[in-house]
Amino acid sequence: MKSITLIIICVFMLNSCKNKDDKQQEKPVEAEKVEYASFGNVIIADDAIEAASMASHYKTMNVGDSINSKMIATVNKVCQAKGCWMTLNLGDDKEVMVKFKDYGFFMPKDIGGKEVVINGKAYVKEVSVDEQRHYAEDEGKTAEEIASITEPKRTYSFEADGVLLKQ
Repeated sequence: MKSITLIIICVFMLNSCKNKDDKQQEKPVEAEKVEYASFGNVIIADDAIEAASMASHYKTMNVGDSINSKMIATVNKVCQAKGCWMTLNLGDDKEVMVKFKDYGFFMPKDIGGKEVVINGKAYVKEVSVDEQRHYAEDEGKTAEEIASITEPKRTYSFEADGVLLKQ
């Protein structure tokens, strides 16, 4: 009787081990691969923070403060003269002005509405009337719109050393 019980237990054990092996051999689901075009320094998209999170950082910063950061956001506008700057949407009608380190690279002019990952320094600055008017010219604004700029403005800024453009 003991030998029959032992055989039955062995059969159950072998059968249960077989089922576990089958489950372990199932292939894991692969994450969707995102393709990016790279500009400037080579960067990776990992650990980039969302634009809304970056907006909360900007709110606590004073003029002259800066932090190293990597963020993901949607492009609002790009310089139509050369692609030498762009603005990104931070949400709540806020945006960040992005320039490129050492004027070292430019972005395509037709990327409005596309998603980018930028790496570099986030800072807050006061933009002079002349500089605001220059950007307005680059955007193709009318002479009346340009003339209406009469006061310096506190802006959220970013100096990017690398950009990934989602394809």
